[in-house]
Amino acid sequence: MRMNYQSPPVSRRDVLRTSTMAVGASALALTGADGAEMERRTARAKSVIVLCLTGGPSQLETWDPKPDAPVEMRGPFAAIATSVTGVRIGEHLPRTARLAHRLAIVRSVHHDGPAVHEAGMQLLHTGRLCTPRVEFPHFGSVLARQLGPKQDGAAPFVILPSLIANTGINVSHGQSAGVLGAAHEPVVEARFMHRLAQADRERFGKTGFGDACVRSIQLVEAGTRCVVVNMFDTLCDRVTWDCHAERRSFSSTLDDYRRTLCPSFDCAFAALLDALHQRGLLEETLVIAMGELGRTPRLNGNGGRDHWPGCWSIALAGGGVRGGQVIGASDRIGSTPVERPVTCGEIVASIYHAMGVPLTTVLHGSDRIVQAMPIRAVFS
Repeated sequence: MRMNYQSPPVSRRDVLRTSTMAVGASALALTGADGAEMERRTARAKSVIVLCLTGGPSQLETWDPKPDAPVEMRGPFAAIATSVTGVRIGEHLPRTARLAHRLAIVRSVHHDGPAVHEAGMQLLHTGRLCTPRVEFPHFGSVLARQLGPKQDGAAPFVILPSLIANTGINVSHGQSAGVLGAAHEPVVEARFMHRLAQADRERFGKTGFGDACVRSIQLVEAGTRCVVVNMFDTLCDRVTWDCHAERRSFSSTLDDYRRTLCPSFDCAFAALLDALHQRGLLEETLVIAMGELGRTPRLNGNGGRDHWPGCWSIALAGGGVRGGQVIGASDRIGSTPVERPVTCGEIVASIYHAMGVPLTTVLHGSDRIVQAMPIRAVFS
């Protein structure tokens, strides 16, 4: 049977209907103080920096290349060796390849919700799909509520340089405090260029994304608990990871990956890890690079890739992460997890675990703050 790798059109109603079926909580009441002290004693991370690669990078061109797949699947790029024997990643991430010994690459992330950006964002930022009545809080807001800033006067949760806005469907992107309320909303900091040294800008690539990565380190040093860097705030009429190659509003191509996207990410991500390491901050700062979905294994008619939530990859470093490993595996064309499938909820649970927030913290009634367990292999 031939598989159809094209994503069907999905409406706002489809997202909300799936969300309603997935969860049914109506309020949030944080508890779990009994387990908090134990979790915090074993936590390695004091801060978390999340790089949101808006649009969903193709797993086959970045973290999970398939050089032996049929040509209509594998795409135009080669795979290169990394600092970890036997682990290869996309050829346009050479700086990152040299730092693979610091990374845990998860190649089996997936979700069963609608094949749209908004569903993946909600799941990765909150651990669940929102409902028409309940918007669940971003994990940064939960960290702000449970832990506060590391230093008095610092903002506990900051988003750079702007909130995600238009990605196609007018529903939540999971980047608010939701039912936690205004007291735990993120601070959105758009203007920070005057606080950046020119040498740092050069090292991080002199892009908006690189500048935000520089600023994320400054915020962590100043006491911020959670920093989220949105690489893009919209997917329309600009080059992003959303590589449909439609020659319309969503015109990004795999050639854009080669020319701008991979090089700008590669430079800034590697510089971020190096800078945190040199400052002695990497072991206490969890760093995550993640997109909200993967891309279709089969190239579309324009040579691009469409939405694919069935399997994609993310990378973690620092904050107690055991580097130099790959967790999970996809099939030979990067379409389905075949080893250790990982849900979005497990990613969120892993953040809470690393930061010492007890997973016994519950939602209203008996509903836990995240309905998953952490990926223990990431930290062991």
